[in-house]
Amino acid sequence: MTMLRFALAQIDTCVGALAANADKTLEYAARAARGGAQVVVFPEMTLTGYPIEDLALRATFRKAAWQTANDLASRLAADGLGELFVIVGTIGTDRENGKPRNRLVVLHDGVVWAGYDKHFLPNYGVFDEFRIFSSGDRSVVLDVDGARLGMAICEDIWQEGGPVAALAEQNIDVLVTINGSPYEEGKTDTRLQLCRKRAAEVHAPVLYVNQVGGQDDLVFDGGSFAVDADGTLLERSPMFVEDLTFLDIDTKAGKQQVGSVVDVMDADQQVYTACVLGLKDYMVKNGFTGVCLGLSGGIDSALVAAMAADAIGGEHVQGISMPSMYSSSGSKDDAAQLAENLGAKYDVQAIEPLFNAFQNQLHLEGVSAENLQARIRGVIVMAYSNSDGLLALATGNKSELACGYSTIYGDAVGGYAPIKDLFKTKVWQLARWRNQALKNGIGIGGLPIVGNDAGSAGITPKSGEIIPNNSITKAPSAELRPGQKDSDSLPEYALLDQVLAAYIEHAEGRADLLADGFDEQTVDTVMRLVDRAEWKRRQYPLGPKVSALAFGRDRRLPVSDAFRE
Repeated sequence: MTMLRFALAQIDTCVGALAANADKTLEYAARAARGGAQVVVFPEMTLTGYPIEDLALRATFRKAAWQTANDLASRLAADGLGELFVIVGTIGTDRENGKPRNRLVVLHDGVVWAGYDKHFLPNYGVFDEFRIFSSGDRSVVLDVDGARLGMAICEDIWQEGGPVAALAEQNIDVLVTINGSPYEEGKTDTRLQLCRKRAAEVHAPVLYVNQVGGQDDLVFDGGSFAVDADGTLLERSPMFVEDLTFLDIDTKAGKQQVGSVVDVMDADQQVYTACVLGLKDYMVKNGFTGVCLGLSGGIDSALVAAMAADAIGGEHVQGISMPSMYSSSGSKDDAAQLAENLGAKYDVQAIEPLFNAFQNQLHLEGVSAENLQARIRGVIVMAYSNSDGLLALATGNKSELACGYSTIYGDAVGGYAPIKDLFKTKVWQLARWRNQALKNGIGIGGLPIVGNDAGSAGITPKSGEIIPNNSITKAPSAELRPGQKDSDSLPEYALLDQVLAAYIEHAEGRADLLADGFDEQTVDTVMRLVDRAEWKRRQYPLGPKVSALAFGRDRRLPVSDAFRE
């Protein structure tokens, strides 16, 4: 009987932080050894962080990364961990053409063993690996105490043929796959079904170890797992947190024992937590300790503020109310109540005196006067950001971004946009979810990703809700003119978001949309608005991708585009 204990180490790494990533790898390897593991598996490109984009093309970066791997192997041996098989990802260099390679290596007995290079290089959506990496051309089997471990890297298991097909012919005992798979709604079950298919193909258990954490506009959800050869779920790690889980595999047994299987979060909690983690890690990895944003009393800024408070604590959130002559008393009250609920700092900066000063010189009318108000607010938000070293948060949602319903250099200012990939209807849905989560005992700062124990209550607002109910139920308005409502310029959001999802995320054309039953006027209006707003989207801040198709690297269209259907 050959019994192996594996440790699945899903960790949060930072691109380019070679020393810090190596230190964390050493820490988790030591913990794995103390737990009796013989093999510890880390995510894709562990030592370099992922995705490294054009850093891969720098010879100095590749050299430093490779030296980091060698140094880590030596440190493991020096700490008495030389017998442990440590499977990590890093970058290598093709000996023939000098191009970079996305590489899996095994650190053992003080040295870096010859590794495996990623075979399939994704070149779609957010992935651009075909441009920077050279493809591997062989399968690799690692012998550990007589057990045969096949190796794969992320995309290799998503494609038919290639290394997995080759490994199916080599009588492997376990398929180990290291991954940097970004989060998107619905992907959790897709991965599981995929690995069940691969397990049946290689007739062996599959270990799937995924990265966790935010990296610019991507969020990696972890959720590592293992399935038996017959598809039985053997282990599942928690989502959105670093984790070390152990799993025993008897390579001679027909069926493995089930280990720790964590329940999957519900869909709304997944999306909300992904946005919070994306913001939190963006701040940590770029040296920010606080945020500022405009609080209008509306639903978008309310949800963003709640996410920020969950990410870093309400005391590090600076809310700014910037009422104009058109702001309703209800909106001002809702903004103040939200700040109190969050325990956030709250200032009021009335913009009417500034607006009048501009108007005394410019004499603007109509949309120009409306946009002036938004741009004054943008200046104030950026003033707070500059003077206090705060990350300015843009509060626009995907529906507004799609239709250009925002003011460039106004409400579009900021360094990060937590809800830019959420349609307006999803914003309302998540706001209701967060208020319900409070009733279920999760207070401000109570989500596990901010370092609290799971189930920690955090701060509980006296009002019994985080986001004021009025912010959720009232008709949305920019309040830039008397009686203004969003529906004056846009279709109702329930309809608009359906059309946007079909046009943007499913790439349907005009004929397809009409065949779906949408009326001609709505279709033409939405398509025109979306097509004309590409230049605005190019200038919008980064924000976490949570859908199958987010604005940015997922959708690349020319700004100067004369094609119309």
